[in-house]
Amino acid sequence: MTTSKQFTATILGSPRIGPKRELKRAVEKYWAGNLDRTELESVAAKIRRDTLESLAAAGLDSIPVNTFSFYDQVLDTAVLVGALPPRVAGIADELDRYFAAARGGSYDGIDVSPLEMTKWFDTNYHYIVPEIGPDTTFAVNPAKILAELKEARVLNVPARPVLIGPITFLALSKAVNGPGAPLDRLAELTAVYGELLSLLADEGVDWVQFDEPVLVTDMLDNTAELAERTYDSLASLPKRPALFVATYFGELTDALPALARTPVEAIGVDLVAGNASAVPVVPELADKTVVAGIVDGRNIWRTDLQVALGTLASLLGSCAHLAVSTSCSTLHVPYTLDAEDDIDAALRSWLSFGFEKVTEVVALARGLNEGREAISAEITASNDAIASRKSDPRLDNAQVRSRLSSIIASGATRGPADQRRAAQQEHLDLPVLPTTTIGSYPQTSAIRVARAELRSSQIDAAEYERRMKAEIAAVVELQEDLDIDVLVHGEPERNDMVQYFAEQLEGFFATQNGWVQSYGSRCVRPPVLFGDVARPTPMTVEWAKYAQSLSNRPVKGMLTGPVTILAWSFVRDDQPLAETAGQVALAIRDETVDLEAAGIAILQVDEPALRELLPLRSKDKEEYLKWAVDAFRLATSGVTDSTQIHTHLCYSEFGEVIGAIADLDADVTSIEAARSHMEVLGDLNAVGFGNGVGPGVYDIHSPRVTTTDEVAVSLREALKAVPAERLWVNPDCGLKTRKSEEVTAALRNMVAAAKQVRTSA
Repeated sequence: MTTSKQFTATILGSPRIGPKRELKRAVEKYWAGNLDRTELESVAAKIRRDTLESLAAAGLDSIPVNTFSFYDQVLDTAVLVGALPPRVAGIADELDRYFAAARGGSYDGIDVSPLEMTKWFDTNYHYIVPEIGPDTTFAVNPAKILAELKEARVLNVPARPVLIGPITFLALSKAVNGPGAPLDRLAELTAVYGELLSLLADEGVDWVQFDEPVLVTDMLDNTAELAERTYDSLASLPKRPALFVATYFGELTDALPALARTPVEAIGVDLVAGNASAVPVVPELADKTVVAGIVDGRNIWRTDLQVALGTLASLLGSCAHLAVSTSCSTLHVPYTLDAEDDIDAALRSWLSFGFEKVTEVVALARGLNEGREAISAEITASNDAIASRKSDPRLDNAQVRSRLSSIIASGATRGPADQRRAAQQEHLDLPVLPTTTIGSYPQTSAIRVARAELRSSQIDAAEYERRMKAEIAAVVELQEDLDIDVLVHGEPERNDMVQYFAEQLEGFFATQNGWVQSYGSRCVRPPVLFGDVARPTPMTVEWAKYAQSLSNRPVKGMLTGPVTILAWSFVRDDQPLAETAGQVALAIRDETVDLEAAGIAILQVDEPALRELLPLRSKDKEEYLKWAVDAFRLATSGVTDSTQIHTHLCYSEFGEVIGAIADLDADVTSIEAARSHMEVLGDLNAVGFGNGVGPGVYDIHSPRVTTTDEVAVSLREALKAVPAERLWVNPDCGLKTRKSEEVTAALRNMVAAAKQVRTSA
């Protein structure tokens, strides 16, 4: 057995965007050509250094490294093991090659399409999907991990390199250009990881962390066997550091004893999403370190230290050594509460952001090793906060609860789909293959300046409204000039598709600086849903009415659905999600009724996160999908049959929720399809989907402008699966993050292609 110094307090990973989004700004300047490579590296190095010093000063005695990324940790792993796609191989600069795989674009005269992107398990983080084919030649490329390890050693930090494990990496990859699944190459990839372990041993590395969250899912048929075989192989190497296999987002079930039978030194278990009772029944853990993920790494509620310490104490006899950790990386939560100065004292006492979670881990480790009295002050503060939260009246709105029960009991349904379709066609009189966009248009510098000036009171609300209306007018004029059939108002007044609503709903709190990474340089500020939800006043009606007054063409009213509002918020954990979803759905339902009354004939209620919240275990999926569908139907069933309901879904693997997508019964469903080449349409047909569908015909997450011919090819491919009378033409997603010139060119090509194909449809 490898002998390594035991650690007592750690986290599984940390944010990397910078507390003020320094990395986001630097990377985007680099992409725009306004920052050189040296300057970008300097920003990144400072973020890493500040993170390491902060974690060490807080008292962690094992600190993760190699968790920094310029874009995504799965893409970093593809670089580490030599698995970038061949189409980027001709790009000379390694960083440009990396970004080409993530974003696509033109580099060194090479026009590159990006790798696909989808959600990281059931989180709102997106990862880049590796492509594994016959021409993928695995080879270790340790430059990044060795450089970051060196940085940590200069700071005298007890560094623990973190790697995405080979099982998870291959399970999340996509097979291309030939038969066979990526996991068929597990032995080959494991050997490459073995080479890396040998290199790290030569560097004097004490511990290495392998992240294997796939082991808590039902994605694999032979999870336990793969886990045992892989880690028996790696742990049996003659020269290696001690191995820590970290799992999170759920319970290991039969993979826990399988891992415990291998010679690995430490196993991490998620005690927030899993259950501590699973540990004592595995006798093979008696000679292992168990890293107990007792502090929630992906939600922002304060840990009940008294309960957590009792749970940890119950595990002491089940393993050789017990360490305390977050349940997963703190990548999923904001940096610190210190950046928030506009939270009432009671609510603040209930919360714990990234740095506060580190202090909770350190406190629990101290309490575990020195006794409860060593952290009595921390436990008292925790108990007071828990009691305050339980008694707060904002968590129990009797009027909302009574009204919700009444509407559910009376039924929440619309007329049959064919009846609705006839009424809507008579009302709207749209052409075959109608064109539209998903909702947002580019957030220009003028919009951002206006928002900043409103926040700083340099302009008043009336001036802000005037500027936003000018932006709306420009977007409506652009769409009419492009000859788009169904318009949107562009959403200039919205900072974010969830936060915008949260700021107007009771029961929510919007942070000032609670940024977390969604993908690449894209950051979001998830609001905190802490109490019962109610809509005091209409939220979107006046903006929609104004936009519709500018055009004779229909303008969509744009809303975010209840499941997505939950998925992209930090949600209260004191009641079932289904109850909270119903309250949010009721608020959205009220908005749809008011929009219809204001003359808005098409309402889009977006649910891009429907797949995201899907439980990782099959036994839990049916219950989730039922309440998710029920919430959407509740939100959309208050309008008449002649009002057309759209929904939008994007950037997820849809196969497991395809039946639920049909059950939503939206009149039109727009759905990501460009990167996956219309694959989703076959899945929809397989479940008898008979409503309108708008498969995305170009990828908005790439700066590349899709040509008219390319869009026409996609439409003709779509027509093989969907009849023309049900097919809509739209981009993959909203256009908020794109440049105006890219959007105009791409939409012009989209409309031209629709007209071209329409003549023969």
